[in-house]
Amino acid sequence: MRLMTDQPDLRHGESRSVDHSSSVVVDLREYKQSKDPLPVTFHRRELDAILWIYGRMVGDGEWRDYAIDHLKDRAVFSVFKRSGEIPLFRIEKNPKLAAKQGAYSVISVNGTILKRGHELNQVLKVFDKALKLVDK
Repeated sequence: MRLMTDQPDLRHGESRSVDHSSSVVVDLREYKQSKDPLPVTFHRRELDAILWIYGRMVGDGEWRDYAIDHLKDRAVFSVFKRSGEIPLFRIEKNPKLAAKQGAYSVISVNGTILKRGHELNQVLKVFDKALKLVDK
């Protein structure tokens, strides 16, 4: 068996010196932890709950488009009245806030947190009320 290397072949009787000073043993667990963390995502049940609300609001003619962003620190489901506009609402999941105010929040177009909590279904109840964008 022959290994492919980027070094030239050795002639018979030659040996290659190995520089042990540059050899490093790496703990794979530490290596994996030092890599960029995976982005925060919505789980299937969370998406089901969000998409149920989205479907209802689309049926009412309130929403027409959405976007999902999975970022390093949070997951964001943004809803739009028309494509290309700023989102009417953002449903966010921020695990760093889970032990404090709650990981889930609904944020309005102007950045106001309408509801925050530990349970997504409770936070989504903010849409049970007829929330509509008011033009100034």
